[in-house]
Amino acid sequence: MMHKQTKIIVLSVLSIAFLALAGAAIAQEADAENCKDHPMFSRMKNFFIADCKKSFDAIEFYIPDSQTKTVEGQVTRIDYTLREGAQMPSVLQVRRNYGNAVKSLGGSVLFDESIYFTGKVVKNGKEVWIKLDVFNDGRDYTLNVLEVEAMIQEVTADAMYDALSKDGFMALYINFDTGKAAIKPESQPIIDQIAALLKGHADLKLGIEGHTDNVGTPASNKTLSEQRAKAILDAVVNQGIAANRMAAIGWGQDKPVADNRTEDGRAKNRRVEIVKR
Repeated sequence: MMHKQTKIIVLSVLSIAFLALAGAAIAQEADAENCKDHPMFSRMKNFFIADCKKSFDAIEFYIPDSQTKTVEGQVTRIDYTLREGAQMPSVLQVRRNYGNAVKSLGGSVLFDESIYFTGKVVKNGKEVWIKLDVFNDGRDYTLNVLEVEAMIQEVTADAMYDALSKDGFMALYINFDTGKAAIKPESQPIIDQIAALLKGHADLKLGIEGHTDNVGTPASNKTLSEQRAKAILDAVVNQGIAANRMAAIGWGQDKPVADNRTEDGRAKNRRVEIVKR
């Protein structure tokens, strides 16, 4: 017969071993490194973050009437997985949880069927789109939170010169106020680099050519593209470059480089090209 003290020692060892195994399981289910919940949305109970990513991207969202809409902006993607042994929620429960969260923020639910959810919130004047995909009967789900904004192009004078030397032109994505020729502040670094390019190469002359998508009339698009090209020329002249080294041209919608039937294609067509003269 085992002595009482021996039993206590054996039980203590087993308890320590159990706690060690439990601790190891918890450690394995810790959130992925440098990942955390989005500030607008908390996670479902008993879920941990398996992976996350932040980037500028385009996402296709389900919207009413069996339609989809592609939206561009800064995307936070978070992959959640249920902790081992925890009670699994239903797919509907996951969708409803985020639907209620969107509504609590004053937003609207645009799609809520099957394993997909789309929500939209306007916060501080900015559109925020939410896409939820639920997998494995509710054991895993992916949350995408997209804050709508135009891409800020990072380009240097050296990169411009290399492109002009190789191809004779370079497409630039300079942001303007909608339907206007006012250059947005976030595009000022591109204007600075055009000026630096011309300052660094005294014999270089450029054509500044504006292009639009096909939204609107051909005549209005041509006028708008001319005005935007001229606005860029004037902004570069303001940095000490002689106006006769540049020519502003507007092509409107006449020279698309992508399919105007998609939002992504229209975004690519709304561009300015600098062309070596």
